[in-house]
Amino acid sequence: MAFRWRYQTESGIPVDGPDETFEDQAEAEAWFSDIWAELRAQGVDAVVLIEGESEVYGPMSLDEG
Repeated sequence: MAFRWRYQTESGIPVDGPDETFEDQAEAEAWFSDIWAELRAQGVDAVVLIEGESEVYGPMSLDEG
């Protein structure tokens, strides 16, 4: 199963973000660690890691404070 990120506001409303898929969780997390600040600047407040159709974890806030 492929991994991907779901992007959302603080209140859980979905927002657009990069449509990337990853072969494993480590690859998805490495990509995210490189791009999270850019996502935050684009209005993403939180992310959820998805494997196939199942949530792995999240929502994880992108708030720095």
